[in-house]
Amino acid sequence: MTENSTVRMRAIFEDKYQRFRERLRRRLGSDALAIEVLHETWLRLERIGDASAIQKPESYLFRMALNEAADRKEADNRKLSAAEVDALRHMMDHMLDPERIADARREMDALAAALNELTPRRKAIFLLARIDEMKHTDIAARFGISPRMVEKELAQALHHCAQRLGRKVVRRFGPGGSKES
Repeated sequence: MTENSTVRMRAIFEDKYQRFRERLRRRLGSDALAIEVLHETWLRLERIGDASAIQKPESYLFRMALNEAADRKEADNRKLSAAEVDALRHMMDHMLDPERIADARREMDALAAALNELTPRRKAIFLLARIDEMKHTDIAARFGISPRMVEKELAQALHHCAQRLGRKVVRRFGPGGSKES
């Protein structure tokens, strides 16, 4: 912005400051926010190009202030509220509870022990199906057995592990989907 247009825009801004402040206070619902927005608008005046072509400088300045308020609101919406931060903090505290970590480790050790009690083929089928998420038909082809035999081996492996961990296995899919297996 040329020096003359800078001086002109600043003079208009200073002259209309109270009017801008009142309009923004009504629109934004906060006098403190209106003052902050006007301060940022004042700083933005340095970044305006040639202002000599602006036909309605008062409207232009007020629109700049509204744009600053919108930018501020958008930035505030990206931030978490105090309640959200508190909820995350408590959730993380709960997740990192040493007792829960110890219980999870014990359960993992019990699962590893239960898997080691399985036959090598049954253990491999279990790991391929549940850990590697391999399709039953691909597992069957790898071991030279039918997909139905893969399902039987997997069901027996699940039953064995569940029994060792003191849990029930519930079939959710396939024939008898709601039955325990």
